[in-house]
Amino acid sequence: MKRVKPIFFGFVVLALAALALGIFVDRAWLVPAVLAAPFVAIGLHDVAQRDNAILRNFPIAGHVRYLAEAISPEIQQYFIERHTDGKPISRNHRNVVYERAEGRSPTHPYGTERELYDGRYRGLLHSLYPVAPLAEPPRVVVGGEACAQPYAASLLNVSAMSYGALGPTAIRALAAGARQGGFYLNTGEGSLTPHHLSGGGDLVWQIGTGYFGCRTDDGGFDADAFSHKATEPQVRMIELKLSQGAKPGHGGVLPARKNLEEIAAIRGVRPHTTVLSPPGHREFDDAEGLLRFVDRLRELSGGKPTGCKLCVGRGDEFDELCRVMARTGTIPDFVTIDGAEGGTGAAPLEYSDSVGWPLRYALPRVDATLREHGLRDRVRVIASGKIVTSYDVLEALALGADLCNAARAFMLSLGCIQALRCDTNSCPSGVATMDPRLYRGLVPEQKKDRVEMFHRRTLEATLELSAAVGVADPRDVTFDRFVELPCDIEGRLDRRPWKPAHSEARP
Repeated sequence: MKRVKPIFFGFVVLALAALALGIFVDRAWLVPAVLAAPFVAIGLHDVAQRDNAILRNFPIAGHVRYLAEAISPEIQQYFIERHTDGKPISRNHRNVVYERAEGRSPTHPYGTERELYDGRYRGLLHSLYPVAPLAEPPRVVVGGEACAQPYAASLLNVSAMSYGALGPTAIRALAAGARQGGFYLNTGEGSLTPHHLSGGGDLVWQIGTGYFGCRTDDGGFDADAFSHKATEPQVRMIELKLSQGAKPGHGGVLPARKNLEEIAAIRGVRPHTTVLSPPGHREFDDAEGLLRFVDRLRELSGGKPTGCKLCVGRGDEFDELCRVMARTGTIPDFVTIDGAEGGTGAAPLEYSDSVGWPLRYALPRVDATLREHGLRDRVRVIASGKIVTSYDVLEALALGADLCNAARAFMLSLGCIQALRCDTNSCPSGVATMDPRLYRGLVPEQKKDRVEMFHRRTLEATLELSAAVGVADPRDVTFDRFVELPCDIEGRLDRRPWKPAHSEARP
């Protein structure tokens, strides 16, 4: 490889000489001359440019390296990845979603492929006396004393995904599937859009730090614009986003290539620019201000259930928030807890990998803190963060949640193949892209049935799992019905910093 550059120059000189001589003797040499010309031009450009040392040192040959790098995710997924591999969601779990979305039973042959003796086993403790599962999944009423329009939510719903992060056909398919299946769709912080409303189903309008859809010219909160949209009958709840699991403390990111004129008009920003939501809210900077703003949103929406979404960070701050709730009597109707394993279309790697609490550790802490301050029966807890299978739903409920949100699982039900191109506007399945050449391939009229089917089959499986441990209602499953090996079998203390207090009766 050390001699690639001199070999290239020698090849160019010899080739040009041979072609010149050949053309002079026989014009048929024009064909190979034309074919060779692009390679010669690329090679000369590689040598002349100063930005890339690989291409400068290895003209033409260096491009092979970048081609291999570009297709490495596909090679990994299709030829190397095992069924239990694949991040963030394994092939086995992706297949479960696909099978349920298509109405087929996601059976698995020949036994588990997990390593059960690697010291990381977590599972359910089944009962010798299983019970009959419930005929229908229960619903959870959200809305406290200050709420004039309580809402009965499904145990599983579509988590926050903005229009812009997802394309119009994907949003319309999710909206129609949610209406068909009787569950809600969270709009994400990118505002309430006609695509969300198109399905006619229940919506949770999320208000982020950018106040998109209810934003003043200088980026502040516009109460009149908010009230106008929040009183829309399809909007059933309001969620104030404080932080997101995949990038807590960072704010949302909409790449410029996705920020088209329509999205810019909806959000109230300049088109074709990268939109960075501020890391924090302008309307408040402490617990009392946060609760006053939540109360204001509830009033402006006509008394609809209003809460906040956060990824747990400093535990003392959440404890202070609960103390202020108890002292002032100003209490959100719900809190959505997003785990650090949550997904996103675009985030700095350091935030995705190294900031925030994972859901499995955060839920028990939140549940215990609410109980400590006498608030648990007044605040619903919604779990969000890599909820894919019925086991995930049941575990979240046992850890302290009242209901769950899922994002990537519903993307998979639409046909997402985990191509990991959400931030490039080149999603091959047409889900996470604003390129009409790609999103037109996703047909909402067909995909809505997959969305509804996945939701229905997952909740059916959740009821069956709950019955297997001897509990008919999945909301009554407590964490002592789960096992974590080897720490449980060896009699050591649970490794989690806070043991769940969810063994008490549900609120």
